[in-house]
Amino acid sequence: MRRIGAVILAAGMSRRMGVPKLFLEVHGKPLFRHSVECALQSQLDPILIVGGEHVHLLHEHTRDLSVEIIKNSEYAKGMATSLQRGVEALTGRVDALLVFLADQPFVPPMLVRKLLQTYADWRSHGIQIVRPQYSGIPGHPVLFDAELFSEFSDLKGDEGGRLIISRHAAKLKLIPAEQSLWGADIDTPDDLKKWETSFPST
Repeated sequence: MRRIGAVILAAGMSRRMGVPKLFLEVHGKPLFRHSVECALQSQLDPILIVGGEHVHLLHEHTRDLSVEIIKNSEYAKGMATSLQRGVEALTGRVDALLVFLADQPFVPPMLVRKLLQTYADWRSHGIQIVRPQYSGIPGHPVLFDAELFSEFSDLKGDEGGRLIISRHAAKLKLIPAEQSLWGADIDTPDDLKKWETSFPST
C-alpha cells in the first residue's frame, strides 16, 4: 500500500468575499472544514492544512480532528508559496499527495476514492498525476506522485501546479466527475447562497 497524504490550501486572502471566507458557515460548519473532512473520510494520511493570516482560527476549528496545520508567512505572494510549504512538509513521508482547495466544500469522498483507485491502477503505466474534470474543465483535488515533489520549488505567484501538469502531460490521467458542481469554488456572497441551495444539507 502506498501512503497518500493531503495538502489543503487555506491561506487565501478572500479579496472577492470581503471577509475571511473560509470561516463562513456552509451547512452548519466552517467552509474550509468540508475539505478537511473529505480528506479524513478518504483515509488520507497525513492531512496538512496550510494557513496564512488566520492560522489561529484553523487551529481553533480543528481541535477535534487529526490534522497538521502550518503557517505560510509568505501567503500574500500567491498560492505557489502555500503549495511549496505543504509539499516540503510531506516530502519523505508520503508516496503521493492530493492538493485540495479549502473553498471547494462539495468534493465528495467518492470522487477522491476514484482518483486514488485510478492512481493505483495506472501508476505502473507511468501515470503520476490524476485530476478530475468537471464538465470537461480540469479541477481539484489533484494527485501528484512523490517523484514530482522537487518541481514545486519552481512555482511562482498564483500559478498553482499548472506548470508541473503541463510539463508532464504524458503522465496525466483525467477523470470525469459525475457532477460539475462538485468542483464549485465559493468566492463571493452570491456563490455562497447559490451553492448552498444547489447542495442542500443531508
